[in-house]
Order: sequence, then C-alpha cells, then structure tokens
Amino acid sequence: MTMVKLPAATAPARPAAKSRARRGRADRRPRILIAVTALFFALLYLPIGVVALFSFNSKKSLTVFGGFSLRWYRAFVHDDVLIASLTTSLRISLVAMAGSVVLGVALALGLVRCRTRLGSLAGLVMLVPLITPEIVTGVASMLLFKGLGIALSTGTVMLAEITFSISYVTVILRSRVAALNPEVEEAAMDLGATRWQAVRLVTLPALLPAVLASAVLIFALVFDDFVLAYFTTGVDPQPLSVRIYSAIRFGVQPTINAVGTLMLAGSIALIALALFIPRLFGRRGGLDILSGE
Repeated sequence: MTMVKLPAATAPARPAAKSRARRGRADRRPRILIAVTALFFALLYLPIGVVALFSFNSKKSLTVFGGFSLRWYRAFVHDDVLIASLTTSLRISLVAMAGSVVLGVALALGLVRCRTRLGSLAGLVMLVPLITPEIVTGVASMLLFKGLGIALSTGTVMLAEITFSISYVTVILRSRVAALNPEVEEAAMDLGATRWQAVRLVTLPALLPAVLASAVLIFALVFDDFVLAYFTTGVDPQPLSVRIYSAIRFGVQPTINAVGTLMLAGSIALIALALFIPRLFGRRGGLDILSGE
C-alpha cells in the first residue's frame, strides 16, 4: 500500500507580516506629538531657566549676561527688607503647616469614622476650597476680616492660609485613615487603653508618614502662595511673595532673580522630600502621596 505524504500545514506568512507592520506603526512615536510636547515644556520652563541664569549675572542687566557671579545673592543677604519678608514667610508657613495638619488629621479621622449622611455632606463641603478659585477665597477672606473689624496683618494671613490648607491635608490623609484596620484600635482598647490612647499610640503612628509628607507639602504651598497672602496681608512686614510683587512694579531688579531662584530651589527640595518621606518608613512613595492612595 502506497502512503501518500501530505504537505505540512504552514501558517500564512502574509497576515503575520501585516500584523508586525501594524504593531510597528503603533509603536512608532508620532513626531507631531513629540514636537508639541517639547514646545510646551520649552514655553513652561524656559522663562524659569532664564531667571535662574540671570540670577548669576555679574552685570546689572536683564538682557546681557556678563559672566557668572554671586553678586545678587550677596545683595539679597544684605537686604534687610527682603530678609524681614523672608522671615515673615517662614513664620506664616510654619504656623499654617502646624495648624492645618492638626485640624486636617482630626477632620480626616472624623470623616472616615462618621457613617451618617451629615458626614458625607461634610466630606463634599471639604472639597469646595480645592475647586474654588484662590482669588475668590482671598477676596472672601479679606471681606470677612474687614467685616469683623480685624486689621489685616501677619495673623490674618496665617488664619487664611490655615483655612485654605486644611482641605489638602484632609484629602491626603483620608484614604490613609480608611485603609487602617479598625480592629487594631479595638484590640488596644480591649487591652485597657482608652479611645484617645488607642488613637495616640496606634492610629497616629500608622499615619505618621502621610502626616509628615502633607506637612512638608503645605509648608511649600504656603511659602510660595501669593494670591491669598496679597489679599490678607497688612502693610508691613509683608510675605516674601507679596514683597517681590511690590518690587517688580517699579522694575525688575537682578536681586529679584536671585530671590526667585532660591524660592524655586527650596520648593523643589521640599516637594521631593515630601515624596520621599514614605520610603523612609518602608511605605510606598512617589506620587501616591498626592492622591492619598
């Protein structure tokens, strides 16, 4: 009996080639999108780079670069008015950070533990400052202080900044609190701890990385804030951001470039620290802290 050998079935080569071609076209990066992205970042960061570059200019010029020098940084250090404004900004930032963190932690705990409709409504109201334009908040704060007969001063800036920053702390900590196991607190109370002792010895240590990260972020946000500080500050001493605005109305001085560069470098360092703090405690770091995940 003669055996007929059938040809082995082979997969069609043409569909596979078409599939590889489609994948190649899909993986190819659109040049127009790359160009648009590069143009966006250039327009966003090029002015900042120019300010940083001319802060090291040896000449008193904003158009001609004469060489690298620390002349304007030394001028900033010996400027008593700018140093006083810097000290005021640091005081405002520290007080706003402490006040907003304390109130934000309490609010986050209350919103998570409260299961009523009132708690849900309070959670929605808490988000209003995040979506409200800051200029509206600034004008409203100024009108409130004026209506109550309170003179604008450093204290009014602190109160306004604390009120505005509470929502940021609450958003960061709310998911962290919700992720905690309530049975741990219950076990602590079964062992003889009171409710406050359980929160102080169990809950707050578990929230410490998020609390520290949110505190650093609030410090950076308040230190750089201009709109709210502008509407709620008094005559003197003014925060550094308001002082810079007052100075550039009479022309931009090279010293302002140095101050702006220092503020930018400090803000970047604080935000990087806030993103790195959870890793110091063996937690997830990165941008997760901003979303509260």
